[in-house]
Amino acid sequence: MTATESQTAAPPEAPQPSPAPPPLPDALPLLPEDPPKVGEFWLRGRLGANAAGYLYAAADESGRGAVLAMMTEGSADDASARDRFVRAVDELPEESVLAHNDADDDDLALWVALGPLREDDGSSSAADERLIAERRGEDVLSAVLMDRVPQIGRVRGPDFRHYWENRRRPGLFRIWPLPWPAVLRPASRLALMLALLAMALLMALAVLIAWLLFRNAPEVDPGPVIPNPSGTATVTVTPTTPPPGSTGPGTPTSTTPGSPNTTGPGPGTPGTPESPGTPVDPADRF
Repeated sequence: MTATESQTAAPPEAPQPSPAPPPLPDALPLLPEDPPKVGEFWLRGRLGANAAGYLYAAADESGRGAVLAMMTEGSADDASARDRFVRAVDELPEESVLAHNDADDDDLALWVALGPLREDDGSSSAADERLIAERRGEDVLSAVLMDRVPQIGRVRGPDFRHYWENRRRPGLFRIWPLPWPAVLRPASRLALMLALLAMALLMALAVLIAWLLFRNAPEVDPGPVIPNPSGTATVTVTPTTPPPGSTGPGTPTSTTPGSPNTTGPGPGTPGTPESPGTPVDPADRF
């Protein structure tokens, strides 16, 4: 090889690194109508939605990621739609179904957790697992919606539409135990504790003010008249008893038949019967 050939020879090319996989779009934030937890999976965000249901990014208590497909309230109330959901889940590979609820729960929306998903470390395998799980969830919801059924014959007349497509809120769900306070962040836990403490202090202050205002209030006198079971009220009257051996005007006295001055006025006060030495019986006044 001559010097000219050695100068013109190109150096060997360095191996080019493989292009990085495109980043997956982040999930949309949850809305107030979305459940915070379905089964044993905490929801992190929305991945997609149609009239048949929603796709959520989820993770269980151990941090295992999953894609969760859940029916809407409209599709969950249709028995045929529920059957299509169950058949679509049964057709999936067994290792891809992490969990699902019972098809006999008529009052709850059906859901299925798909995976397994590894932690997103930027590798192409992690991205592929998530894309596959999302595609399987879309297939399940499309089976419920029947939007991928091939058209037979020519298109004529109005388009087909389910009667429940306008009811697109997430279906009914059950959470037990309650999601809080496990789902709260440390800052949220502190705010909750301070709010409860403030409520307790306000209640204690209200009770103290009420006690200070009414502690010297006079008692109600006379007391209320409480009727007995017969419907009449009992009133106690204390009679005034004159001293023995004395009679007053208008006070009847007991007399012995046959004794003098049993009728008519005596020598004393006119019109007043007298019986000297006879005690007065208070019971004769009534």
